[in-house]
Amino acid sequence: MDRLVAIMARLRDPVHGCSWDVAQTWATIAPYTIEEAYEVADAIARDDAADLKDELGDLLLQVVFHSRIAEDAGTFTLDDVAAAVSDKMERRHPHIFGDADATPGWEAIKAAEREGQSDTSALAGVAVALPALMRAVKLQNRAARVGFDWPDGDGALAKVHEEIAEVATATGDAVEEEIGDLLFAVVNWARHLGIDPEAALRRGNAKFERRFRGMEGIAGDAFAAVPLADKEALWQRVKHG
Repeated sequence: MDRLVAIMARLRDPVHGCSWDVAQTWATIAPYTIEEAYEVADAIARDDAADLKDELGDLLLQVVFHSRIAEDAGTFTLDDVAAAVSDKMERRHPHIFGDADATPGWEAIKAAEREGQSDTSALAGVAVALPALMRAVKLQNRAARVGFDWPDGDGALAKVHEEIAEVATATGDAVEEEIGDLLFAVVNWARHLGIDPEAALRRGNAKFERRFRGMEGIAGDAFAAVPLADKEALWQRVKHG
């Protein structure tokens, strides 16, 4: 870790460092941070331990990079980051690091931490920058904790059908809004079924890609020119083959 920190400090040196690294800000490298987190998730999904090691290194580099930018600005250091999260983990596990008889749950402790903040909503702190599916789940979970939720999956499913009907009758700019409502309702239904919609969609993407590539493999270079009805036949062949 000390070596990595020293490398980043050298790269950010305004005189002898790398001009690209020196020019970066939290905002400019944030997209890379998000990308690296997804690559970690992808390595896990593929059960590739060697790749996971590399991707975790790339993600760690992002933490070091952000911290170095802050240190250059005199805001905080990597040690401050590590100390803050260490304090947080100990605070949120009092039954392990403190009073053995402590009973408050994780969410109760987090809620207490939010006391005194200007935003007192049950939805406070759900990051806007999260992927939309993930943020929808978090918003719905927060709402459910204060009693705003369907009692079971049947209500959530009925809402999906209601939103489908509204999409079908919408026109103009309202179509996008209604599609958004439909996607939100589907996420809610998945939540009631105990399914992570982000993971489910990743699997759906992978399945589509696998089958599509299978069709291309059968048809070869002529695939684009194959009539749609024949493409459908190829799809069914790959699907059931």
